[in-house]
Amino acid sequence: MDWFTPEEITAIRLSLKVAVTAALASLPLGVLIGWLLARRRFPGKALLDALVHLPLVLPPVVMGYALLMTLGTQGTVGGFLERHFGIVFAFRWTGAALACAVMGFPLMVRAIRLSLENTDRRLEQAAATLGAGPWRVFFTVTLPLAWPGLVAGTVLAFAKALGEFGATITFVSNIPGETQTLSSAIYGLMQVPGGEAGIWRLAAVAIAISLVALLLSEWLTRRHRGREEA
Repeated sequence: MDWFTPEEITAIRLSLKVAVTAALASLPLGVLIGWLLARRRFPGKALLDALVHLPLVLPPVVMGYALLMTLGTQGTVGGFLERHFGIVFAFRWTGAALACAVMGFPLMVRAIRLSLENTDRRLEQAAATLGAGPWRVFFTVTLPLAWPGLVAGTVLAFAKALGEFGATITFVSNIPGETQTLSSAIYGLMQVPGGEAGIWRLAAVAIAISLVALLLSEWLTRRHRGREEA
């Protein structure tokens, strides 16, 4: 007897696909914003910091509605992307990944920012003194030193994406095989008589994946610190 129904397996695979895409796609921007907030002073810095953390305090449904109004096919940006590039986010799995990335972005940026703030600036200055340019210093000194923060931020964004519900269901709905993630599948089973067994199965999968991600993050961070101390 199979443990999961075909629909549940599809939801699990789609959740992993959405969560991985959301975390990895937002990482470059997360590094940039984290670096700006940690290392630079500029007009509007407090406003940028507030905007980055806005998804943490707003109801997820509000963020989903804002994405729908902006990037939906009837929205200004969404309509432009559809007409000129054929790109559609609303009611697609890519839209689910985008919504998850937005909701997890503050957690990623915070972890990266804290890691950058705690790096030893003297090592960067030493590399610059030896003739390394700004980009080389950033990629060969700064990023390796901030590695634990990058790992932690990516894992937090992944875990947040895996459990995101409000923003995704508002922006991309709950379409089986296209946008039905673990959270929306569990919500759908709650509306079905006798769906308790499926709910427990999917909840157990979500917990297991999140635990594995967190343990892997901790292991990578400890390994990196061990290499630095050696």
